[in-house]
Parts: sequence; structure tokens; C-alpha cells
Amino acid sequence: MRTFAIAASIAVLGLGLNFGLTGPALAQSPIIIKFSHVVATDTPKGKASEKFKELAEKYTGGKVKVEVYPNSTLYKDKEELEALQLGSVQMLAPSNSKFGPLGIREFEVFDLPYILPDLKTLRKVTEGPLGARLLKQLEPKGITGLAYWDNGFKQMSANKKLIAPADYQGVKFRIQSSRVLQAQFKTLGSLPQVMAFGEVYQALQTGVVDGQENTWSNIYTQKMHEVQKYITETNHGYIGYVVIVNKKFWDDLPADIRDQLSKAMKEATDFNNAQSQKENDDALAEIKKSGKSEIIKLTGAQDEAMRKAMEPVYKDAAGRVGQPLIDEFLKEAKSTTN
Repeated sequence: MRTFAIAASIAVLGLGLNFGLTGPALAQSPIIIKFSHVVATDTPKGKASEKFKELAEKYTGGKVKVEVYPNSTLYKDKEELEALQLGSVQMLAPSNSKFGPLGIREFEVFDLPYILPDLKTLRKVTEGPLGARLLKQLEPKGITGLAYWDNGFKQMSANKKLIAPADYQGVKFRIQSSRVLQAQFKTLGSLPQVMAFGEVYQALQTGVVDGQENTWSNIYTQKMHEVQKYITETNHGYIGYVVIVNKKFWDDLPADIRDQLSKAMKEATDFNNAQSQKENDDALAEIKKSGKSEIIKLTGAQDEAMRKAMEPVYKDAAGRVGQPLIDEFLKEAKSTTN
């Protein structure tokens, strides 16, 4: 009887080992990280997500398997954050604009026109205490922020020349879901329309919208230049991403696995940010070579007129983002340029 009881206990223990543990604690199976994003594989974010996959699997010795789903193949813009919070996907890299609708309005500061004059200022923000403080704002929503990834600075495109603020009057612009971007285009007299990234090319092609704002790499890889007659080189805004993970999933990982993944993320971030400027420069060269869009460069006076026209956007945003945070960003920009 005693032998039978011991055997039964071992059997129960065996079942517990196989079935009682789930998720990251299940050592017999690789930990699966579904990493979903909405851009093409051959963009900075697309390449960096593949780099993270390579490094994560290498550093964990195969204990982690990363499945990358690019180009909205798993979730679209409006779906992905909810999917992450529910645990249906473990990792995303949404643009800063996506957090405002989630109630974390502080991230809208990244959308303010001309607030980040160059990459040096950007690094001071994202790699310093200000950037770390913003990431902490995500935690009450069940999200852990891991890193900031660059995409680059935005340009304006349309089927008419956009040179002076008056040229924007009545133009239908696709925007990301952002109160700041909505205010930006309304200030210019345009008609902003929120639309998922994956739907922009067709909307431009069919005339649902007249124009859009994006980085050179996004314009080129999504072939937007093929359906836009003019692109104005404004560098007026910044598109960046926050790599995020489901907080419960991340916290439940064994400490050594979490450390190895953090190391992989740090290296993937360095890779992304080094590639971003090159990708945008290469994309600009290819767009010029294609001859499908006329690229317009503003004079100093024209650039200043655009900046002046955008000033009311700051006042509109201050009530939601907070004037102190805007002032912190402006202080970093000033200290960088001095």
C-alpha cells in the first residue's frame, strides 16, 4: 500500500509539473513572445523587431521564442493596445501618439510640432530621467515600457503644393489618433481624419484623404510617394515608438530570462536608432530617383511662417499634457542647442 501511495504521489507530482504550471514558469516549453507591429519589415522598426527576435532567442538559449507579426498581420492600430492589455499579444512598438487615447496624455507632448529640433535633444529626453518617468506612467494600465525606438522626422505630402500655411486650408489629412495632431491640422484649416496606418495608401489612392504626414522611410516602404504628387520637407514633427510588454507577463518571467531579454532589447534599440537616419536618407534618395513625387524644400522665411502658424497648438495641448511637461521638453531643447 505504501509503495502504491508513493507511486501515486509521484504521478500527481508529475501531472503538476506538466499541467500545474503555465506561461513563463513552464520550463519544458519555450516561452512565446508574440511581437506585433503595423509597419513593413524593411523599415527601422521592422528590422529592429527581427534583431530583437534574433538576440532574444540567442541570449536565452532557445528558452524564448519570439514570433514577429509585421504590417498589421495580427492586429491593426486600434486593436493592438487592447490585445496587449488582455494578454493576447505580449509585445508591441506603438507610436507615442497611441497612448493619449489610452488616457496617458503625457505622451502627446512628442506630437507637438517642432518641439524636438534634432536627434541630440531627443536622446536627452528618451535616455534621461524624463523619458524614464514617462515610461512609469504606463504601469497602471498593465503595460511595462522597455525602450524608445526612433522612426524619424515627419514630412507633409499631398496632391497640391504645401508651402505656406494657407495652402493647407481644406486639405483632408490622414492622422494618427492624437488630439495634438488633430489640433495641428485644424489650426492650419485642414480636415484631419484618423485612420489606421495600413489603410493610408488606399485612402490616398482613392481620394478618401488628400494628404498625410510621415517619415521618409514610411512614405517609401508604403509606396505613398506613388500616389502623392508633392512632398514638402518640413521635419515638423517626430515619429517614435515605445516598445512595450504586457506587465503581468513581464513580471512573471524568471529573473534571469528577464535580464537576458533586457540585454537583447538594449542592443536592438541601439541597432534601431543607428539604422533610422540611414533608412530615412536612403528612402529619400529612392523617392527622388523614382520621380513620382516632387520634393519641395522651404526657405527660411517659409519655415518660420509654418512654425508661427503652429504656435496655437501648444496652448491647446497644455490643458491635457500639462504646461510643466511642455516646459521641460523646451528646456532640454534649449540646453542642447546652446
